[in-house]
Amino acid sequence: MKLTVFGATGGIGQEIVRQAAEAGHEVTAVVRDPARLSVPLSGITVHTAARIDDPEALREAVAGRDAVLSGLGAKGRKADGLAERLTRSVLSAMEAEGTRRLLVVSAAPVIPTPADDPLLDRMMLSAIGVILKEVYADLTAMEAALAASATDWTSVRPPKLTNGPRTGTYRMVVGGNPRSGRSISRADVAHAMLALVNDPAAVKQGVGVSY
Repeated sequence: MKLTVFGATGGIGQEIVRQAAEAGHEVTAVVRDPARLSVPLSGITVHTAARIDDPEALREAVAGRDAVLSGLGAKGRKADGLAERLTRSVLSAMEAEGTRRLLVVSAAPVIPTPADDPLLDRMMLSAIGVILKEVYADLTAMEAALAASATDWTSVRPPKLTNGPRTGTYRMVVGGNPRSGRSISRADVAHAMLALVNDPAAVKQGVGVSY
């Protein structure tokens, strides 16, 4: 497949690029600074875009692609609307080029914790939601932009991210979150996103992923 990856220098983005290239896909990595891309560049096309918030600068990178995968978003507690703003730019570029399949990284707390989850899990997520309130508000707005778009989107919603290895063994729930899901590695989030590219059940859906 022909894949374009945004946020390619981030933890999940680099894993998507690496795993997609290993699987033999034709990969375009969109970056602001190519020097920050530590993935071996053999077989990878690097598209440098000084401004990710400029749809015109992104059209070439998404034209003719089978799917676009994005790890764009805030790196800390201050979101400043980053995920929504940059995702809207990607959506505009894709819609201009007629590219339809988009997968993005969101977060498990974007949707309410099921009432039948253990009390401890609900309390933990509630506390995290207070600390990262701005980040989750940004991701909620991003998902609203996805829902209003013409793309065949999927929002992948992990809980706490770790730097553990790719295991390929995790739980996925379309339209919800795995019960008592507390963590997952960035490598396995990337693995899940690539696995969902051709899954029709995941189109226009949020998908919870965790161990």
